[in-house]
Amino acid sequence: MLMRRGLLAAALLSSLLAVPAAAQKYPDRPITFIVPWAAGGGADFASRLLAQALERELGSPVNVVNRTGGNGVTGHYAIASAAPDGYTIGMATSEIAYLKTTGLSDITPDTYDIISTVLTFPAGITVRSDSPHKTAGEFLSAVKSNPKNTFTASGAGTGGSWHIAIAGLGKAAGVGADHVRWVPSQGGAPALQEVMAGGITTFSGSPGEAKSLADGGRVRILALMADERSPAFPDVPTLKESGVNWTFTNWFALVAPKGLLADVKARLVAAGGKAHATAEVQDPLKQRGFNPSWSGPEKAREFALGFATSARDVLSDLGLAKQ
Repeated sequence: MLMRRGLLAAALLSSLLAVPAAAQKYPDRPITFIVPWAAGGGADFASRLLAQALERELGSPVNVVNRTGGNGVTGHYAIASAAPDGYTIGMATSEIAYLKTTGLSDITPDTYDIISTVLTFPAGITVRSDSPHKTAGEFLSAVKSNPKNTFTASGAGTGGSWHIAIAGLGKAAGVGADHVRWVPSQGGAPALQEVMAGGITTFSGSPGEAKSLADGGRVRILALMADERSPAFPDVPTLKESGVNWTFTNWFALVAPKGLLADVKARLVAAGGKAHATAEVQDPLKQRGFNPSWSGPEKAREFALGFATSARDVLSDLGLAKQ
């Protein structure tokens, strides 16, 4: 009997120690890094930079996978529904702050273990290189003087970040949140292709996503929806300089499924912070007009929840707030 009790006690102790031991070995196999948007866009660009640096810090392969569709729901859900073991992580975009508001999903910032913000960046106004609008002032005057739906914009799904950006601009300019007709897309890259093809008037997403095309003379960036000019775009004015008091700052965050073991989460926070601080991540992001930002879990969650509140106001003006 004593021997049996001893064996049971040993088995119990072994089971209790098994989880921390497994966490200490993390990672011992490849990690999947999910991007909810199309290849070639800003989220994809930032994810691949971070994944490459993170791979070296963790000593294990980090494989980037694009899971598009459903206005970002498909990829974000794929992250949220994975096992919380640290072997599936992803680049959440600001959509997680208002997918529930728009009724597209029950996803909220609290659906995830947020590791940290990765970057912030302003929205902008980007048009074709041969657009008749050479300045932000000319563009805004044309928007105001033409009927509703004359101008079109894209960059994300309906009710997404860049839709909120252009809607807020319309409201601030005095023509109404729905004055510019929104054309949904699967991300910045396909939206910019539509701008160049003449299918839509403007891309309201990050100028960072449009920089290479602007440098090649294929599109023109007219303005930033920011408080001040960006070092990456010193000649591009802010909307405030054109007389419209409207800013919109978007963001990406590194997240994992809810319920990570504390040791695994700490490992991701530490390794992610080191990877994020490297020149190979920082320099390309800055060159594209992004603002690298590593805040850690608590500040990132607080920021995301605050963003959700402000976004709800614009979505309500658009008639898209369901909850």
